[in-house]
Amino acid sequence: MSHQPQSTRRQFVRATSTGAAVLSAGVWSQAAAAAPKSPGEKLNIACIGTANQARFSIGNIGSENIVAVCDIDANYLARAKKDFPNARSYADYRELIESEGDKIDAVTVAIADHNHAPATIRAIRAGKHVYCEKPLTHSVQESRIIAEAAKKHGVATQLGTQIHAGENYRRVVEIIQSGAIGDVVEAHVWVGKGWGGGERPKPGQQPPKTLSWDLWLGPAPERPFAAGRYHPAQWRRWWDFGQGTLGDMACHYMDLPFWALKLRHPTQCSAVGPSVHPETCPLGLTVNYQFPAREGMPPVKLTWHDGSQIPKEVAGHRVPGSGVMFVGTEGQMFADYSRYRLYPQDKFKSFQPPKPTIPRSIGHHREWLKACRDGSPTTCNFDYSGALTESVLLGNVAFRAGKSLSWDAKSLRAIDCPEADRYLRKEYRKGWEVV
Repeated sequence: MSHQPQSTRRQFVRATSTGAAVLSAGVWSQAAAAAPKSPGEKLNIACIGTANQARFSIGNIGSENIVAVCDIDANYLARAKKDFPNARSYADYRELIESEGDKIDAVTVAIADHNHAPATIRAIRAGKHVYCEKPLTHSVQESRIIAEAAKKHGVATQLGTQIHAGENYRRVVEIIQSGAIGDVVEAHVWVGKGWGGGERPKPGQQPPKTLSWDLWLGPAPERPFAAGRYHPAQWRRWWDFGQGTLGDMACHYMDLPFWALKLRHPTQCSAVGPSVHPETCPLGLTVNYQFPAREGMPPVKLTWHDGSQIPKEVAGHRVPGSGVMFVGTEGQMFADYSRYRLYPQDKFKSFQPPKPTIPRSIGHHREWLKACRDGSPTTCNFDYSGALTESVLLGNVAFRAGKSLSWDAKSLRAIDCPEADRYLRKEYRKGWEVV
């Protein structure tokens, strides 16, 4: 059986930001830290990051009061000020959070990955609700710190995995959990992107006067600016700033098996990929995770493939350039953002999916806005998405350590692999710490 896409991605985004109905059930930390707001009362929101993906997020919350905007690029900031002329503007998010204090209810974080955790932890500890783009953090340890802080402070949180709000993911979860393809013992996730490669440019250059380069570096080690190599788009290639294709895309695609298979923390992780410059991510990566049995489900092996390592066939079936394949004892299921297909096709020719049990989302951003007001659940809160991000980033730790890791999630360490410690955690320039 095949379920074909019914809308373009643009239509999907519009639909998930304007839909109605009840929030789907999800794990949540506690009630909101701030006093609840009435349904008709607007939230006062500060936006850290204003361009590209940040502009998309702002578009989904623009009906609220955008009272402060922050960007290290003066050109981007000028455009945001044009959109919100009454908003106060900042180049340094630390200054924004300190200065805005009791003036704001919530913060959006949509900047380069290496600055996610420093901005987010400061907002949470100030008692602000936070919407952060994926991946939640730049290191495994940061994810644990952020998730624990969100729980402690009782703020409403949401990771920017917008596809989670789509109807297709919900139907796939229901079908997998109904046992339609039996016990799922294996899953494959692949994305054809290849963020990686290259060498540090020499010599460096003076940054343009409109760019606060030191603030863009934030917690990362100092290095000279180089036009077109870091800001605004190429930073994902570099370990100091991004996490390659795995960091870019896995929180979207691995989200589906995490949800459907009720995954949390792996016990084993190994990764292989082509050698590149030590400062840059690989152009292709294969990561193998082993997850233990949980909630009536058997142990499962999950394999990630990206870039030059993506397969043409999975479980005997030809596949497109990105997707997820669940391999069960009674069949297989392919899915991507907008469709699914069951195999063998003859066996499932007359398949009728189970009655929907996961309610339609009111919209990924709207879930968060509602939670900010009344403490209702969000589906990608930092407890769920923190564990997802930890697992995602552990793949890069295994690659960089060059060893298969036996993972102790409770103590946040790789057993008998001290080489992994330096990649699980990171050092920060003074004034940018996440502790």
